[in-house]
Amino acid sequence: MAGSLEGIKVLELGNYIAGPVCAMLLGDMGADVIKIEPTQIGDHTRHFPPIINGESACFANLNRNKRSIALDLKQAEARAIMIELAKKSDVLVENYRPGALEKLGLGPDHLRAVNPKLVYVSVSGYGQTGPYRRRAGVNFTVEAFAGSLSITGEPDDKPMRTGIQTADVVSALFATYSALTGLIGVLRNREGRAFDVSLSESTIAVAVWETAEYLATGHIPQRIGHRHRVHTPAQLFETGDNRHIAISAATDEQFRKLTEVLGIERECADPRFATKAQRKKNEDDLLEVLEPAIRKWSAKELEQKIVGVGIPCSPVNDYAQVFEDEHVKARELVVEVDHPQLGRMKTVRNPVLMDKDGPDIRRAAPTHGQHTAEILGELGFDSRQIETLARAGAVKLAAESDAPLKVARA
Repeated sequence: MAGSLEGIKVLELGNYIAGPVCAMLLGDMGADVIKIEPTQIGDHTRHFPPIINGESACFANLNRNKRSIALDLKQAEARAIMIELAKKSDVLVENYRPGALEKLGLGPDHLRAVNPKLVYVSVSGYGQTGPYRRRAGVNFTVEAFAGSLSITGEPDDKPMRTGIQTADVVSALFATYSALTGLIGVLRNREGRAFDVSLSESTIAVAVWETAEYLATGHIPQRIGHRHRVHTPAQLFETGDNRHIAISAATDEQFRKLTEVLGIERECADPRFATKAQRKKNEDDLLEVLEPAIRKWSAKELEQKIVGVGIPCSPVNDYAQVFEDEHVKARELVVEVDHPQLGRMKTVRNPVLMDKDGPDIRRAAPTHGQHTAEILGELGFDSRQIETLARAGAVKLAAESDAPLKVARA
């Protein structure tokens, strides 16, 4: 099977999530991704729990479809190897601190001087310019800076951190968009481009309701708990079996159907609830009617009734419930792969499905420096030269174990 990006070569100088996820998505679509790691500890995510047989399951989830070469970029010999790799590559993705690669002579101007068609994508906390360019930024602190924590949580409580790595993953998606945009430009006989993607701006950009409200009115959005800024009812409700269910009956027709399911048509035949705007204006009064009616139901029974009339809803699932769901199983979202250290492991496939030649898992995540010798051989180094580089500490070698990957549906 030929992936859509087969023949595209990608270099990744990535750590943690944003850069590695971008490169992984390109690899899923068929690109040959070479992950360039420091010789000492590699990508820091290699040391995140859970650790199984000495390997991180988190790292394995973020770094499939890649080959690993370990280089000490502080050494001139390793930087020369990096330049040779850049000459033969189409895309470079990096999430180092701004200015770090420029100091090593590996910034976008340096590498595009030897390969004008190189698409150079930089991901950082606050961007490549501006007073905060050198400021350290991780998902949690960026969410605080970008405003998303200020609107998360209950109104009378402190801000609540989000449950997933929103800033990291959203910026990874914007970085992937940048890489593909650059590749299309090159295909149209243009030169490569340098892209500047920041976690902070990516996080601000996806706050569509909140930024629109503030920029149009000057009103500062506040925490509203489980409620929606525009619609009601559109929030979590407690059911009679101590679960919670998300219900969004945003239109007048959906609201009418919801009242019929709950048997509260008479109570809701009130001018205060007649239109969407009136319901939002009188939301507290509306919830006093809805909440006790919903508590009479179990989550599963109510879900079946509400879904049956076309209203969006779902019980709040934990991850055990997610992966046991019949729809998730039918879509074969979970696959099993053979990892050289982790053994047979389950992972989530790429969420994009195509009619043919779509994303695929061809390689398990590499061990640290697993492909150093292989990649150097492709650049023309012989075994004696590779051993010399390894003894000097410019590269790190690892035992090769790259048998064809076996993938099966879980």
